[in-house]
Amino acid sequence: MTTCDAVPSAAPFTAPSAADFRTKPTLVGERVVLRPVTADDAPALLPMLRDPETSRLTGSHDDTEPDPERIRAWYGSRGEQSDRLDLAVVERATGRVVGEAVLNLWDEPNESCNFRICFGPGTFGRGLGTEATRLIVGHAFEGLGLHRISLEVYAFNPRARRVYEKVGFVAEGVLRDALLWEGERVDAVTMSLLAPDWFRHRGHPEGDGTA
Repeated sequence: MTTCDAVPSAAPFTAPSAADFRTKPTLVGERVVLRPVTADDAPALLPMLRDPETSRLTGSHDDTEPDPERIRAWYGSRGEQSDRLDLAVVERATGRVVGEAVLNLWDEPNESCNFRICFGPGTFGRGLGTEATRLIVGHAFEGLGLHRISLEVYAFNPRARRVYEKVGFVAEGVLRDALLWEGERVDAVTMSLLAPDWFRHRGHPEGDGTA
């Protein structure tokens, strides 16, 4: 995905009156397509759930073998959820499902939610995560009318933090010793992106003249 040197001015935007997570969109980029996840995506996503490195980076202590039928039922039920959005990330060049992008923990009174993204082994370094993040975060602000998107990233995952910073997330603070992983205590960094900042740079803060 080409990085813009400058962000053109945009027409005034009127946000929706209330977020509607019942609508499950398809978001199209240059490298990836984000579409509603389905039960049929479970086999493609199982390697991600079984990957030890993914477990480490997400701080998942559950070392039980994922049950394929349970995972299939989980993804099959995502379209029924009215308080979150679960999208499969499809690489356009190959047509493969390579990960998932999720908006969850919706705080309706405060117009905010959490964001998380996860990719399977062998999918890094091609800009897929950066574009997928821009697509779903853009939908959160422009399609759902949210004001604040937040996330946490562990200190031993600088690659993910760089992706979030590229899109405009700003570090807010540190949760000290938030994770105990194999005898080591690891900090978590809290980050957020606000609607006014998004509409100023549209996910390209390096081209924002006010930065």
